Amino acid sequence: MTGWHAADDLVARYTDGSLPEPDAWSLEKHLESCGSCAARASRAARTGAAGPVLAQVRVAVLDSVPHPVRAPLAAPSPPTSPTPTAPRCARAAGRRLGRVVWAAGPALRGAWTGALLLVAVGALALAYGGGFAGARPLLLAVAPVVPVAGVALSYGRHADPLYELVAASPSGGLRLLLTRTAAVLAVSVPLLTAVGLLLPAAGPRLPQVPMAAAWLLPGLALTLATLALSGYTGCRTGSAVVGGGWLLALTAPVLASIGPGPTATGSGLTDRLAQQLSLYFTGASAQWGWAAGAALCALLVAARRTAYDRLETM
Repeated sequence: MTGWHAADDLVARYTDGSLPEPDAWSLEKHLESCGSCAARASRAARTGAAGPVLAQVRVAVLDSVPHPVRAPLAAPSPPTSPTPTAPRCARAAGRRLGRVVWAAGPALRGAWTGALLLVAVGALALAYGGGFAGARPLLLAVAPVVPVAGVALSYGRHADPLYELVAASPSGGLRLLLTRTAAVLAVSVPLLTAVGLLLPAAGPRLPQVPMAAAWLLPGLALTLATLALSGYTGCRTGSAVVGGGWLLALTAPVLASIGPGPTATGSGLTDRLAQQLSLYFTGASAQWGWAAGAALCALLVAARRTAYDRLETM
């Protein structure tokens, strides 16, 4: 139950179909949690132009259901003391948690989860199984685009078998997209940061590699940039543009520096990658730049929040 209740004319326009679609979706979301307004909307529908049709449908449904055989009346049982029930707040919290888990479902399973585990286990295997000193630079290069890929693979008709219901639901759109993005970040951020801390430090002859948590602000900024671009192009296209742009900006200077000599070897490429990562990640100016970019993308997402209601059609 909420402290606000829909006006009578708003309910009447909703039941007769004259309420604009955004307002109807907003009212439907309110009716999910307000029993008083839901009862008023039901009464308005029954007394309106569709009332006779609804009554006929109700009679037809009841007639099609076989009536159970009445059991003989039993002697009244002695009164018993009421059994203790769970507190209302616990039940409400359980329902909210269930809705969140259901909404975040595609973000916690499927191909993205396997790719996340592959990145984490692969980095540890390269460092400790293969003795590869460049495991941490490679992890830091890939980590910012892992949540971006998670957003692309957890939202849309390709990821959700109930996308038609999601598209028509008032809980869809930006709210559901943010829920699944939060689920992606909640899984990927702790795991990749922990793996970065477990990787061995670079040797004394190698360039200094950014800290294991240096990718967090860049990863958040790239994720928000994906959400902002998705309002124009859809999730998969936005994720591909942002993720591909990041990998290009990171690898193009490294490949351009390849020349004859030791820089063409694997260790030379790892050194150049570490230097490029330090340029993007290390220092207050770089981190403040990522923070400003994240804030701008968040403002753009908020300003275009209605565009995400049509995201399932992109």
